[in-house]
Order: sequence, then C-alpha cells, then structure tokens
Amino acid sequence: MTITFYKYHGTGNDFILIDNRLETFPKTDLVYIEQLCNRRFGIGADGLILLENDATADFKMVYFNSDGNESTMCGNGGRCLVAFAKKLGIINEMALFNAVDGKHNAHIAQNGIVSLQMKDVNEIEIAPNYVFLNTGSPHYVTLVNDSLTHFQVKASGAAIRYSEQYKDGGTNVNFVNQISENHFRLRTYERGVEDETLSCGTGATATAIAMNVIGKTNSNTIQLDVEGGKLKVVFDKDGSQFTNVNLIGPASFVFNGSVSYNKN
Repeated sequence: MTITFYKYHGTGNDFILIDNRLETFPKTDLVYIEQLCNRRFGIGADGLILLENDATADFKMVYFNSDGNESTMCGNGGRCLVAFAKKLGIINEMALFNAVDGKHNAHIAQNGIVSLQMKDVNEIEIAPNYVFLNTGSPHYVTLVNDSLTHFQVKASGAAIRYSEQYKDGGTNVNFVNQISENHFRLRTYERGVEDETLSCGTGATATAIAMNVIGKTNSNTIQLDVEGGKLKVVFDKDGSQFTNVNLIGPASFVFNGSVSYNKN
C-alpha cells in the first residue's frame, strides 16, 4: 500500500499529516508510526497527525507522538492540521474540528497565520517554584534565572518528567525567561518526543496563563519567543477561570511525498 503524506511545521514543531478520511492508514501499527517519525530512518517529525471524518465537525484530529503512541492535544499540530484542511479544500477560513480534548474552533488568515481556540483552563496548581496546568496536555512551567541560550533543557526536563511526582503519566516541562511585561521566552521538553522541540503550542499556552496567574504579567495578550519562531496567546480571565484561549501563529507547508506500507 502507498501512503501519501504532507509535511508541515508550526514554528519549527514539525508533523507528518495524512488524509485518513477513507480510514486506510494502519494507525494501530505503532512501530510503523515511530519509524515514519524517525529522523534518520523515516520522514522525520515530532509527531504524526491523521485527518479523519467527524459527524459533528469539519474533521477529526488524531495525534501520535514521535514514539508512536497516540497522545493528548497538540496546539501547533492543530494549527498545522487546519492549514492542511484548507489545502485539501475541506474548509475555507473557518474550521471546527474534534480532538482528544474536545472541539476546537480555528481561523486561518490569508497570510497563513492560524488562530486556534484551546480548551478552557480552571484548574491550576501553584507551587513556590513552578506552576502545573493542563492546556490539552499537562505542563510544568518554571521561571529560570539563567540564560536559556545554554540551558540544559533535555537533562533538566527529563529529570522532572520522570520524577516520582509525575510517574503516572509524565509531563511536558517549560523553562521560561521574562523579556518584558507581556513578552516571554521559553524552551520546552516534550514527553513522547523525550527531547526539546523547537516549539510547543500547548506549552506556550500554559506559559502564558502561568505567567498571568503568578503576577508576572497582567496582560491577556502574551508574546512568546520559542526556539522556532514567535507565537501569541490571548485569553479572557474571570478570577481563576481562563476562557476564549487562543494560540496564534504560522502553520507552514514544507513538502509532500509518498511512502510504502507492507504489513508484516
């Protein structure tokens, strides 16, 4: 069987996208998915996303980490899938799609900037040295005093991700510097990838909310510098409730091709 794929990235967070509306992709073959995501023996990507039919929305998003396992919500991946859906002619400027954490509205502008509505957030753990919250995926957010340029993200992130505290499912880990009142830089260790990625959409969203919660900013429009570019997060806040949370940034087509699948 020949499988057609498309490669997209959102600020350097890259994905293999596949139109699976005919349900022909072997999504139970996790070894094959991991192989496709491998950067030396496959196409190479931080994750693989299937676009599928949905009875109550324009389409459905099914997301797999690069380790082959189906995972929680991916913000940058969701934005890329919206751009992919437009390329396929499924949508025009507006989209409603289903993901593992529920329905998401999105808008794609003529310049390719995608605004994706994320889940509401109302449960936030505030500790002396970190904030923990779920923005579709679990995130540990911590400010660091050192420059992020030479910060050991993989080692430090893995230590937290595999700590006793998060032994039941792990967590993504975000290391943050403040640039100005509503402008932050972050680097993210992603579980499932088990390494730093150039960008993490749910991590950027978590960082924006966390910085507001601990009083580092009073703004509801947060600029975020990630290793692969720039993102923006906007939200409404009522007490400890965060609603109308939108992740905004580019979603770029890279190339497309085909691969073979031979069932063992």
